[in-house]
Amino acid sequence: MSAGVSTEFISPGPQSFETTPIIDGVDWFTKPVLVAALSVVVIVWFYWGASRKAAIVPSKLQFAGELGYNFVRNSIARDAIGSHDYMKYVPYLCGLFYFILLNNVAATLPVIQFPTFSHVGWAYAAAVMSWLIFNTVGIRKHGFLGYLKLQTMPAGVPLWLMPLMIPIEFISNILVRPVSLSLRLFANMFAGHILMLVFVLGGEYMVFESGKILIGGVGVLTFLMALPIAGLELFVQSIQAYIFVVLTAQYIGSAIADEH
Repeated sequence: MSAGVSTEFISPGPQSFETTPIIDGVDWFTKPVLVAALSVVVIVWFYWGASRKAAIVPSKLQFAGELGYNFVRNSIARDAIGSHDYMKYVPYLCGLFYFILLNNVAATLPVIQFPTFSHVGWAYAAAVMSWLIFNTVGIRKHGFLGYLKLQTMPAGVPLWLMPLMIPIEFISNILVRPVSLSLRLFANMFAGHILMLVFVLGGEYMVFESGKILIGGVGVLTFLMALPIAGLELFVQSIQAYIFVVLTAQYIGSAIADEH
């Protein structure tokens, strides 16, 4: 600690993501649980309100609901799965997209300011749920052995290469997919929140704790830099929700396809 600085600056790190129970004695009820529950309430309320009084000439709420639903249906499900089988998966993909989106955007909302998926367990849960769905639909369509053959024996590969390709394809298509889905989402939410904390807490420290006018001025600039960083984070939070759901839809499409 340099001379003239009154208190020590604690750098943001994994400890910044530790949460305490909101209600004493209820250890499981932490901020991520609260944010996740609120996001479910918001999604249900929004789409219930948008569809409750559906009309040919839509209200503003109905128009917004249709816009959000059509985005997932047309730009994600139909494009990734195919025009014949995609509709049955739209409800799951739509709910998944807006659940991840709201929990990501919570990181930039005043008071809440916490991304649920910066706790890797939440990312694992979402990834495992998608993994179970696309493997289940693939097995239901092709049978267990047929699905394994589809996922591990690419069409057009010579037989003499199969002993090498089968374990590679099995690891890539069956084992690695939930890991890559979850870690991509978790790492972006974790890193983004750390970056925001560096600018906000660093600026606060320099302004209020440094005791020097020059360093305080730098602290003000650091606070101002947090604004474009927050904008960038909003973009990353949105794009990560989109990527997660697009990949889930692609995996579903791959699972029910007749061949790769």
